[in-house]
Amino acid sequence: MNCENIHQDPLLEIKNLHVVYETDLQTVYAVNGINMTLYPGQALGLVGETGAGKTTTALSILRILPDKIGKVTDGEILFNGVNLLSLNDGKMRDIRGEEISMIFQDPMTSLNPIITVGDQIYESLLLHNKHRLSKKELHERVDEIMEMVGIVASRKGEYPHQFSGGMKQRIVIAMALACRPNIVIADEPTTALDVTIQAQVLAMMRNLMRELQTSVILITHDLGIVAENCDFVSVMYAGEIVESGTVVDIFGQSNHHPYTEGLIGSIPNLIVETNRLKPIYGIMPDPTNLPTGCKFHPRCPYCMEKCKTIQPSAHVNGSHIIACHLYDKGGITDD
Repeated sequence: MNCENIHQDPLLEIKNLHVVYETDLQTVYAVNGINMTLYPGQALGLVGETGAGKTTTALSILRILPDKIGKVTDGEILFNGVNLLSLNDGKMRDIRGEEISMIFQDPMTSLNPIITVGDQIYESLLLHNKHRLSKKELHERVDEIMEMVGIVASRKGEYPHQFSGGMKQRIVIAMALACRPNIVIADEPTTALDVTIQAQVLAMMRNLMRELQTSVILITHDLGIVAENCDFVSVMYAGEIVESGTVVDIFGQSNHHPYTEGLIGSIPNLIVETNRLKPIYGIMPDPTNLPTGCKFHPRCPYCMEKCKTIQPSAHVNGSHIIACHLYDKGGITDD
């Protein structure tokens, strides 16, 4: 996973995506015109607080938004040049799991408690058995996948409750990688794990993605995880991408969107001794009644009068993009 692959055609392009959740009482504006590009073999980190719209973006890619209330109102999601939003349900089912798969947040609820873990992996392989493997060959593939994620194949006849949280997450990762998809969307894959197991699972994921040449969208609120595991970063706030760039752009430059600056300032620094962390004051805005202008302005320490009424345009410096009025004069000058 590296930056050299940007010379290839994009594997996934999201263009001006808008997603809402509509009920009889209100409309939630979850995603508001985001643009994102993923290239073959790369890892893209999608970062932001809870409620930023990260998971909604992932669900939109796989077209598994909640029935009746979740709607894509505008935009395109291009996978290998094909707009996923235009496909019928049958073609979309063929893509899910085989071409694009997802690791959900909570392994406890992602696994069926009354079906053995081996059968759950087997089912995924059976649904996408494009090489028409025999039943014996499919079971051998289950053994291979379990060994790949560090679980002995002899445990495939056991049920989810017989595994620890970290082992459950390995099973979920095995299911996601079973058909060797082109893209894996990992939605907070280590949230329910303790720090030691979290490091082991992330290291295993890195190795597997490298071995299988799989592209990754890693959704998280932890910039530390992104710094170690991603090539590119998109920072999301109130359904918008406020800053994006390479890992070097985000962690190696001095100029940032105030929200990104706040996220970085919230990371404990074990080298420089400081008295306190720098929190981002306030809370995410109500998605049913978003602020005018820059969505971050009620929490921004640099807020100007125009921030309250005028939507900031994107300022581009190479691969580094920031949507903020602070850079209106002269653009971005990275140090």
